[in-house]
Amino acid sequence: MTDIKLYNTKTRTKEDFVPIDSANVRMYVCGPTVYDRAHIGNARPVVVFDTLFRLLRHVYGEDHVTYVRNFTDVDDKINARAAEMKANGDARDLKAIIRGLTDQTIDWYHEDMEALGTLRPTHEPRATEYIGQMVAMIEVLIEKGHAYASEGHVLFDVNSYDAYGALSGRKLEDMRAGERVEVADYKRDPMDFVLWKPSSDDLPGWDSPWGRGRPGWHIECSAMSLDLLGATFDIHGGGLDLQFPHHENEIAQSCCANPDGGFANVWMHNEMIQVEGKKMSKSLGNFFTVKDLLDKGIPGEVIRFVIFSTHYRSPMDFTEKKMKEAEKSLLGWKKSIDNFRDEVSNRFVGSNPPTEFINVLASDLNTSQGITELHKLGKQAKNGDVDAAVKLAEALNFLGFDYTHIWDVSFGYSLNKILLPNDNEQASELIDKILQARVLARKVNDFLRADALRDGLAAAGVVVKDTAHGAEWELDTDFDVAKLEGLL
Repeated sequence: MTDIKLYNTKTRTKEDFVPIDSANVRMYVCGPTVYDRAHIGNARPVVVFDTLFRLLRHVYGEDHVTYVRNFTDVDDKINARAAEMKANGDARDLKAIIRGLTDQTIDWYHEDMEALGTLRPTHEPRATEYIGQMVAMIEVLIEKGHAYASEGHVLFDVNSYDAYGALSGRKLEDMRAGERVEVADYKRDPMDFVLWKPSSDDLPGWDSPWGRGRPGWHIECSAMSLDLLGATFDIHGGGLDLQFPHHENEIAQSCCANPDGGFANVWMHNEMIQVEGKKMSKSLGNFFTVKDLLDKGIPGEVIRFVIFSTHYRSPMDFTEKKMKEAEKSLLGWKKSIDNFRDEVSNRFVGSNPPTEFINVLASDLNTSQGITELHKLGKQAKNGDVDAAVKLAEALNFLGFDYTHIWDVSFGYSLNKILLPNDNEQASELIDKILQARVLARKVNDFLRADALRDGLAAAGVVVKDTAHGAEWELDTDFDVAKLEGLL
C-alpha cells in the first residue's frame, strides 16, 4: 500500500497519514458561502482537496473514503445580496429571494467546479438542513459551561477552553491587544464568538430556546461534521484564510461539546492566490470568477493545470503566461498519446496510474513535482515510447484530465481582456487597434505619432511592453477607458 505523508498544520510537521479506520477514511473541507459565482481563489481548495480525495480513494478504495464539503446557505452576506436584489425590483419576499439565490448559486458552483474536472464529494450538506443539530450542540456547550446566552445571542466563552489559539499559534492576550475583534456589550470577553443570534421576521430564522434566530458561521461546520463524520475524523481542510478564526473556533466548540473526541487529526490549509503578482481584489481590478475564464474560451483543464503547477502550501500566482504554458503542455501530451490511439485504447485501464507518479503525489500532494513526472512521460511518448504514452494517459486520467480531448490551440486569450470593465470587449479591441496604428506609424517613420499613441495608452493606464513577438499590454490599477477616446 502507498504510504501517504501530509503536512499537519496542527503539529507543523509532515507526518505519515494513518487513518482512524482504513475502511472509512473521513475528510471534511469547508465549502462556499453561496451568494455569488466562485472566483479563482475559491477554486484552489476545491482542486487541491479533489486531488487528495482521488489519492485516498486510490489507496484505500473508492467505497472506503467519505468526503464532506458543506454549503453555507444562511449568512449575513446572503441576506445583504438578497436585500440588494429586492431593492432592485425583485418582487418576491426576502425569504423567497434568499432561497432562490442560494439554490441558483449552488447550481453555478457545481457547474463551474465540474468544468475544472473535480468530483463531487460524498456529502454536500446545506447548513439550513442541520439547524436542529446546531441547536443541540449549543445546548450541550451551555450545559458544560462553555457558552452563555446574552440578549438573544449565545456566545462561546473562549476562556473556558485552555487550548484556544493552538492551531493558529495565537494567544488570547495578544489577540485582545490587537483590537481587531467585535466589541459588544453582550460579550463577557471581546474574543467570545457567536453561536446563535437573533433574526428579524423578514430574514431566515428558526425557533430555539433563546428565541427566534439563526446560527453563527462557526457552529455550522462543527454540527455537520459531527453528524456526518463523527466526533473524531481524519482530515479537515480549507484555505489558509480560514485557519483563524473559523477553524480555531470549530476546534474549540467541537472539543468542548465532545471532550472524548479529538475532532480532526490532520489539518490541511492551502495558500492564497495572486493574479499577475498582485493580491486579488475588486479594488485593483484583478478579480475574476471561474465563469469569467470559461466564458472567454479558456478550457477548464487549463485552469486546473495552472492550480496544480504550484504546491498547495505555497502562494500561487495565476498568470497569463502560466495559462499558455499549461495549454501547450496539455496539448503536447494529448497529441503524443493520440499517436498511439489504438494501443492506448486497448491497454488503458483508468485506475492504474504509474507508481512513481502516485508516490510523488503521496508526498504531501506534490502536484508541481507530479507535473515534472508528466513531462518526463510526455517526452518519452513523443519519442515513440508506447508504454510511456499509456502511463501518461493513466496519470492524466487520475488527475481529472480527459486525455482524448484535444482542442484548437488558442494562445490569444488574455487576462487583461477578462479584467477590463463592463465594456471589456470594446475596450480590448480599441487597445489592439491603437497598438496596430502605432506599428503602422513606426513602419512609415512617423515616430511622433507612434510616441503620441504610446503616451496616450500610458495616460489611460495601459502599460505597453515591446517584445520580440510584438507589443504586449497589461492594465495598471488606474486604467480609465475614457482616456483612450480620441487617440485614433
